[in-house]
Amino acid sequence: MDARDLEGFFTTPGAIDPEDHLILDYEMECVGDPREAAAHLCSEQSTAQWRRVGVDEDLRPRFGAKVMELEVLERRERPSYPLEQGPQGAVHACRVRIAHPHENFGPRLPNLLSAVCGEGPFFTPGVPLIKLMDIHFPGRFLSHFQGPQFGVQGLRQRLNAFHRPIFFGVIKPNIGLPPDAFSEIGREAWMGGLDIAKDDEMLADPAWSPLAERCRHLGAARREAEAATGDPKIYLANITDEVDRLVELHDLAVERGANAVMVNALPVGLSAVRMLRRHARVPLVSHFPFIAAFSRLPRYGIHSRVMTRLQRLAGCDVIIMPGFGPRMMTSEAEVLANVRACLEPMGDLRPALPVPGGSDSAATLEGVYQRLGTVDFGFVPGRGVFGHPQGPRAGAASLRQAWDAIAAGVPVRTHAREHEALARALEAFGG
Repeated sequence: MDARDLEGFFTTPGAIDPEDHLILDYEMECVGDPREAAAHLCSEQSTAQWRRVGVDEDLRPRFGAKVMELEVLERRERPSYPLEQGPQGAVHACRVRIAHPHENFGPRLPNLLSAVCGEGPFFTPGVPLIKLMDIHFPGRFLSHFQGPQFGVQGLRQRLNAFHRPIFFGVIKPNIGLPPDAFSEIGREAWMGGLDIAKDDEMLADPAWSPLAERCRHLGAARREAEAATGDPKIYLANITDEVDRLVELHDLAVERGANAVMVNALPVGLSAVRMLRRHARVPLVSHFPFIAAFSRLPRYGIHSRVMTRLQRLAGCDVIIMPGFGPRMMTSEAEVLANVRACLEPMGDLRPALPVPGGSDSAATLEGVYQRLGTVDFGFVPGRGVFGHPQGPRAGAASLRQAWDAIAAGVPVRTHAREHEALARALEAFGG
């Protein structure tokens, strides 16, 4: 690419119509001239060849992705990670903001992903390491998407649960229990104050716990708990499967007693989630398997916040994500970025409920709440409810008792002196 060609892939914010472009934030390490590397990055994801041979034309003004900002952060003697293939030598670490015309792929999630994190960006000449850090959508693009059907407020209305977190629980043991035993411990947790009892992401439709039979048992247990407590409850059934079974399984689960469904969004594909959103009659929840495989390295891959935004775009009402604490190996900044991606304005799309999770219990609730600074989140223990020394009913009660203390401004440990379920939870899980 010569100097004249290179300039065709640069622009300024005032020179483009923001409604016609997605804004992409990348961080990259490049060998050689950073401006040339940034131009190649734009070229490879859009108009790599921008004219026909023998024809006086230039397709870049309309169809080319263009660099809006380029910041060189530092020079390093070698890439951050050892590489057997690709360009060798000293690198420049850079931030790049790109405007990409969305008419190149239209409101289609597979085509969007193919362009902005596919062959082009990750095989750009001179760029051995790159990470897509964020993506921003204009209103014109967002108008083609339904987004969440219920969102935060819709879920609160279905549960009659306001001004507090929504309390989930992953039924444990997660694998191996037949439907009747599984439903009994779910019922106990609902009786103790749990809002949503859910399948684990690895429990779907196995022979030893068929989805239809499990939903029948859990649906009956849910209705018993609702009658006994006077509070609405949700059974969240995992319908993750081959794409051509998702609609069938949604209908089966809802008919048999589930009143929300969960899919592992990335394994089934975001387009499949969008299809399911068009059909769904109950809240649609996504879980995060596969996300760490391409988001954990700080200087390569795709930031998890990008996938959170895309799951909301596809129509997820609730987005379960890696949470705080050492087990999830996710920084506090990244967790907070994902929570913001669920709740912050995004055109006319409803907010999705963020559920940061991992090894939580009544002992961690106050810390999660303080970090998030909002009640608009889901709290999702597994062992913290179902491994409680006094059983799931006490485990769920411990969450509600911890929240009562937090809401009243009373130290949780002080409140535990008069609430045995909470006291036993702090003993068992308080670290």
